[in-house]
Amino acid sequence: MTSGHWRTIKALPQMSLTRLFDKDNNRIAHLGLEQAGIYCDFSKTHLDEEAVQAFGKLADDMKLSDKVKALLSGEVVNNSEGRAAEHSAERGTGNPASVENARALHQRMKSLIEVIDSGVLGDFTQIIHLGIGGSALGPKMLHHALKLGDEKYELAVVSNIDGVALEPVLERFTAAKTLLVIASKTFTTAETLLNAQAVLDWMREEGVTDPMGQVVALTAAPEQAVEWGVDETRIVPFSETVGGRYSLWSSIGFSVALTLGYAVFEDLLAGAEVMDQHFQTAPWDQNIPVLAAFVDQYYTQVRGCETRAVFAYDERLRLLPDYLQQLEMESNGKSVTLDGAPLELQSSPIVWGGVGTDAQHAVFQLLHQGSHLVPVEFLAVVEPGDSLDPAHHQGLLLNCFAQGAALMAGKKSDDSHRNYPGDRPSVTILLEDLNARTLGALLAFYEHRTFVNAALLDINPFDQFGVELGKQMAGKLAADDGNQLDASTEELKKRAFGPGQ
Repeated sequence: MTSGHWRTIKALPQMSLTRLFDKDNNRIAHLGLEQAGIYCDFSKTHLDEEAVQAFGKLADDMKLSDKVKALLSGEVVNNSEGRAAEHSAERGTGNPASVENARALHQRMKSLIEVIDSGVLGDFTQIIHLGIGGSALGPKMLHHALKLGDEKYELAVVSNIDGVALEPVLERFTAAKTLLVIASKTFTTAETLLNAQAVLDWMREEGVTDPMGQVVALTAAPEQAVEWGVDETRIVPFSETVGGRYSLWSSIGFSVALTLGYAVFEDLLAGAEVMDQHFQTAPWDQNIPVLAAFVDQYYTQVRGCETRAVFAYDERLRLLPDYLQQLEMESNGKSVTLDGAPLELQSSPIVWGGVGTDAQHAVFQLLHQGSHLVPVEFLAVVEPGDSLDPAHHQGLLLNCFAQGAALMAGKKSDDSHRNYPGDRPSVTILLEDLNARTLGALLAFYEHRTFVNAALLDINPFDQFGVELGKQMAGKLAADDGNQLDASTEELKKRAFGPGQ
C-alpha cells in the first residue's frame, strides 16, 4: 500500500547535517516552529524540504487528515476494542456530547476539591495517591514539574507493589490527616488495590475508626468502586473512552488539582487545547506533532535507529522521560497493522533518557563516539525555576545547546580515540517558561506525535494487550492450582517461596 512512498523516502540523498545547513540559508526558518510558548528546532535533523514533501505524500496516502478528524471528533479509532479515544474531549476538543460530559465530570471533581479544602470531610494535610501506569506516571510527573513548595497538602504518589515504595510514606504520614486517593480505570488493578488495602490497614492500626471515610476513587468503573466500599459521593468518574496513559486530563488529575489548585489544572487543559487546535488545522510542514513524527519515522525506518534519547535540561522535567516511555512504547509497541497483518516496518523506537547535566557525565560518551546512531531530544526552559545566581541556569542552557552543536559538528582528530564523527541528529524543544499551560501544550504535542507515528505505520496506538500477558502469568503462579509453567519459572518460584509453594 505505501511501499512506493517508503522506497522514495529511502532513496533520498543522505547529506550531512552541515551540508544541509550550507545548502539552505533558510533552514532554521523552515524547521523551527513555535506554538503555545514552545519552540521546536528540527533543523539539526536530516530532514530537508524534499524529505518533508515525501513524508507529506505518505501522510496523504495513509489518510492522515481523515484519521486526525476521526480522533478529534470522537469516532471509533481503537478498532480492536471498538472504542473512541477521547482524551482531547477532556480539554474541549471533540464530540460535543463528550466535551459536555467531560466538563460535567470536571465540575464534579472541582466541587469535591472545594469540599475537601473546606475541611468538611476532615482535617487533611497529606494525600496518598495510589495508581500504576498512566494512573500514576502522569500525576507524579505533573506534580514534580509544577509544585512550588508551599502547597496546602503534601502529596505522595505510589505505584509499585513493592512495600519498600509505600512503607516510608506511611512512616512519615499521619493517618488521621491522610486522604487516600485510589486511581484505577477499572478499579480491579491488583497492585493498586493491594496497596490501598495496606493503607487502610495502617489507618485502622493508627486509630482511624472509619478509614473508608478518607477515601476518594478515580475510575471509569464507579460501580466497581462502590462495590469495593467507596462512598459514591467520593467517586470521581471519567469516561471509558479515555485511555490510562492519556488520562491525566480527566479525574486522574484530581490529586494534582487538589494539591496545586484547580486553577492550575484548568490552565493545563487550556494549554493542551491550544496544541489540539494547532494539530487539527496546521499544514503538515508547519504542524509540530506531524513534523516530529516525520523525524521519528525517518530515523527508525531509513537510518535503522532502534532508540530515541530524551534529555530534560530542567530538574522539574526529570520525570518526563519515564512518562514518555509509557506513552510511546505502550501505544506503538505493536507488530501488526490495523487489519491484523504483520507489520513490515519497525514500530516504536525504545525511548530512554535522563536529566542534564547529569546525563552528560554518564551516557553522552556513547552518543558522541559510540557505534549506535541515536537521535537525541533536548528539552529546556528559558525562564529559570530557581532564585539562585543566574549563572546556574545560564550554564544549564549553554550545556544543552552545546551538546546539540557538538553532536552535529563533531571534531576530527588524527588520534582515533579523540575523534568525534559528528553528523549526529538532535531536536531541541525550548519552552518560554514551565507552567501549567506550556506543560499542557507539550504533553498534548507528544500525544499527537504518537498518534501520527501510529497513523503512518497503520497500527492501533490505543490498545495494549501486551500488558496483560504478564499479569495473567502472575495470576497463574499465585493460584498454585497444579498447572505448572516452564521449569525455569517453577525453579525460581521454589527458590523464592520454598518447596511446595
